[in-house]
Amino acid sequence: MKTFLLTFILLAGLNAAEDKPPCCREVAAEKPLTDKSLYQIESKWTSDVGCEVKLGVLRGRPQVVAMFFASCEYACPVIVENLKEIERKLPEGLRGKVDFLLVSFDTERDTTAVLHAYREKQTLSVKNWTLLRGSEDDVRELSALLGVNYKKDAKGQFSHSNLITVLDAEGVIAFQQTGLNKDAAETIAALQKLPAP
Repeated sequence: MKTFLLTFILLAGLNAAEDKPPCCREVAAEKPLTDKSLYQIESKWTSDVGCEVKLGVLRGRPQVVAMFFASCEYACPVIVENLKEIERKLPEGLRGKVDFLLVSFDTERDTTAVLHAYREKQTLSVKNWTLLRGSEDDVRELSALLGVNYKKDAKGQFSHSNLITVLDAEGVIAFQQTGLNKDAAETIAALQKLPAP
């Protein structure tokens, strides 16, 4: 009941503000996806605002993607800060045309409410940031497609790859940046090379 009420309140607030995260936008029918598109997978995900979606709803704009978990105290906050730096440094021609996606490894603790609280704590704009959670199998499938390795330890923490991925508007991997605190310039250059959405 609490989850339903929270979802209702979150969605009501979004509708009132007429702001919807990328995962809640309507996508017009387009040409078939290529066999390299991550948007072909059939897995279903739940966003921090309660939308149940397939990844294909993100089609139409480039996505800067990372996998994380909300209770991480070291690498994930740095990854999120790296994403925010990319967002801050986007040239004028790309501002408002690139979205950011965070997908949680922690299928047990990262509930819709936890992810929404994380969005607020990190001040991630609802206009171009999506936070998703999924089943263990779906998270494992997506991580394999992105080339992200992760392993849960006995304390419930995760050791994982530190990887930021750029998907083009059709969900095809266009660029990957490995490591923490890398210069945003390479990622931005990769975004600039993509066809205009």
